[in-house]
Amino acid sequence: MLTLTEQEVLAKIQNLVPFEAQLDDGSLTIRITEYQPYIATAIHHGHRLRDDLAAKCALTESERYFEEDPHTGDFISSLPIVFQGEDSRYEYDLNRDPNNCVYEQAWGKEVWTSPLSTLERVHSERKHARYYRIIKCMVETLEKEFGVCLLYDLHSYNYQRIEKLAPTFNVGTKQVNTRRWHKAINDFISRLGGIALPNLEVSACENDVFQGMGYQATFIKEHFTKTLILPLEIKKIYMDEARGESYPLVIEKLKEGLKTVISEHAAFTLRSTSGAKKITCGHILSSKLPSEVRKVDRQLYSLAKGLNTLNYINPTNLRQEKRRFLTKPYTYQPRFTYRQLDIDPYLFREKLYRLPVDDIRDADIQKLYRKVIDQLAVRIDLLTSIGHEEFLYNSLRYYGQPDDQDIANAKFIMHAAEYEDVEPYDLTPSEVMAEFRQAADEYGFRCKVIGSNKLIARAMVSGKTLKVNTNVMFGRKDLNALIHHEMGVHMVTSINAEKQPLQILKLGFPGNTHTQEGLAILCEHLSGNFSLSRLKTLALRVVAVNMMVKGETFGETFHTLKHDYKLSDDNAFTVAARAYRGGGFTKDYLYLKGLRDALNCHQNEDLTALFLGKTSFEFKPLLDELIAREILHKPDFLPKALEIKRKDDPVLDYMMHSIK
Repeated sequence: MLTLTEQEVLAKIQNLVPFEAQLDDGSLTIRITEYQPYIATAIHHGHRLRDDLAAKCALTESERYFEEDPHTGDFISSLPIVFQGEDSRYEYDLNRDPNNCVYEQAWGKEVWTSPLSTLERVHSERKHARYYRIIKCMVETLEKEFGVCLLYDLHSYNYQRIEKLAPTFNVGTKQVNTRRWHKAINDFISRLGGIALPNLEVSACENDVFQGMGYQATFIKEHFTKTLILPLEIKKIYMDEARGESYPLVIEKLKEGLKTVISEHAAFTLRSTSGAKKITCGHILSSKLPSEVRKVDRQLYSLAKGLNTLNYINPTNLRQEKRRFLTKPYTYQPRFTYRQLDIDPYLFREKLYRLPVDDIRDADIQKLYRKVIDQLAVRIDLLTSIGHEEFLYNSLRYYGQPDDQDIANAKFIMHAAEYEDVEPYDLTPSEVMAEFRQAADEYGFRCKVIGSNKLIARAMVSGKTLKVNTNVMFGRKDLNALIHHEMGVHMVTSINAEKQPLQILKLGFPGNTHTQEGLAILCEHLSGNFSLSRLKTLALRVVAVNMMVKGETFGETFHTLKHDYKLSDDNAFTVAARAYRGGGFTKDYLYLKGLRDALNCHQNEDLTALFLGKTSFEFKPLLDELIAREILHKPDFLPKALEIKRKDDPVLDYMMHSIK
């Protein structure tokens, strides 16, 4: 981090130069990733006490820490302009006026063992004055540039000594022109009340415990007419205020919640004051990809780029075991073998959890990388247990299992009577590969199309290679659906991910299987190549996974699919093998669930961000935000199915929209 003098800081601010630095005396950290018309301050965040004063301080470190505002700087770390105090308020209190900023007594306790000298006091007062010269320059610059400025003034408070029920968030407005800013104040309080914290009830009030009478609000009121300051006191529900121990899960949620609340409130206020209706939080957060994110992203991709689950889970002896089983379907249980894992799982986990994710300041981006790392740790557990009893447990951890609604949807679908003619399957794998290559040419991207005799699926995408199962024949509608599924979604998202600055889009977000398969099947439907028979196949996968999880044998599931649901030997074996490979692979139930969620998303939202790479529904709001911030660019390719006007199919449409 840079170390700058006051004059260097003022010069950078006046010239609108982004920077991250500490003042040369270490008293203040300033982070400006982009100039936007709002500032967030945490003036009581720090705990430092210079050596000459520490020797005279009558209070223990824990006593000082009790009255300071730890973590308030963390809560605003996602925002583009942050002022974070590093000195203890016991050295000088930035929220008191210059003549009273150095304590003699505080909260009923003597602060010093002996009176401070004039020189010691003046040293502290000069730091106080220095802060206000810098914040004055900052606000003047933003008012000049944008015509308006917002200042979010964060503090925390101890509540256990307060007899009445205290709010989670208290906004003090006694020094604010409430007649002018009442809409902005009410909006801020309303948004704060909507923050969700783990195992805590949340409330937000105005002038309840505190009135907002601190000096920073006084200073802004006296010097500026175009700036709204919002002093915010946060109840110390994120820590044990007596012992000083923090609660990381609550802190994480406060970081996420306050990023959203402050950025959305700033956007709302700017829309109200400027009349610019299109301003969103994405437009007023930093548009520069932080260097710490690039570092983690690069290291994570280097570590995990070769970890393709299906490469290890697809049986190497599938054809032989299929032949043996179909010869003796009532007595033989397939014994699949698998490729050896060429990764040291212990070293892999160790490297995963050493990645510097805590350095990422943006709360939502940090949350994404943490979840990806946790997911990869479970995935390595899954791969190390292939062929063993623990595999099913790890599959349940990674993919989950069908719930009652999934099973009900599957049973509902299986009751539908077929109304379409059976399609002839007369296209050879060679013909199919040629058509896939033609589809790639029509999209305008390069990829490999090869044949494989080791696939369970009819076709699959791995990186920028599309593999076609050479053991099966294809129908025309079947092939068209596969083109929109494999090439139109899986390959499109692979190609798009290559062109984005974040390589995590190539690795896959948490929940990307559910999302990718849902979008792929949605595109089959939108292209007009989806059939009731195909929908029933998805339902039967749910049935097979459910039977496997309940402990039924491979043979029992095969015979249920064959005799109860009238599948051919080949199809019954394939559906069962997909569920039983590895020792119990639950992934297949996600196709139907993904279709349901993709349909809902398509009806209500713009899907564009989901095609950036191997994304997930969960992180779509973040992806939309990163596109708005211009950190990510819109995908170069979108599925052609989104542009097709298909013919209505009343029966299939009814079935699709009945999936709950």
